[in-house]
Amino acid sequence: MARIGGRNTGVAWLAGVVCAGVVAGLFYLAAPMGPVMVKYFAEVLGSVGQ
Repeated sequence: MARIGGRNTGVAWLAGVVCAGVVAGLFYLAAPMGPVMVKYFAEVLGSVGQ
């Protein structure tokens, strides 16, 4: 990737780590809803086929 003048590599790296942490936190909070969504979509797709 080309370097952009005026950008601090350390700050950019820290921002990337913080963003990855936020995404991981959101995934952690949403994970318990996974089985519920699978059941819901299975019921919806099952009713479409009938």
